[in-house]
Amino acid sequence: MTKAREAVRGILDVSGEPLSALEVGSLAGSLCDTATIYRALHYLEERGLAESFVLHCAAHGTERYYVSRGTRHRHWFHCERCHRFVDLGACRMEPLLREMEREAGVAISAHTLYATGLCAECAGPQGR
Repeated sequence: MTKAREAVRGILDVSGEPLSALEVGSLAGSLCDTATIYRALHYLEERGLAESFVLHCAAHGTERYYVSRGTRHRHWFHCERCHRFVDLGACRMEPLLREMEREAGVAISAHTLYATGLCAECAGPQGR
């Protein structure tokens, strides 16, 4: 694995939230150019070391976010106001997915789940 790929993998491994390619590039500093960041992310995803999902945000548009596959599959909440991600924890969808498989006669190999809205700070006392 190249130094750039190792650096990108390390950034994803220590991040506490999903990162866009531009955020990864910002954290990598002068180590890699933008094209190298995208190639490294693609490489890591192809080899099962990272996963990504596409999120549409009214303020930022549609963007792909990346997370490390070094930990268990997780679900995320994205605040529509401050744009932070909140970790909703490890996946608890397995029983529902198995039921869907039985009902539809399909074999589910992967899924993506994220929620959007206002985080506790942005909602404040009046938003609850």
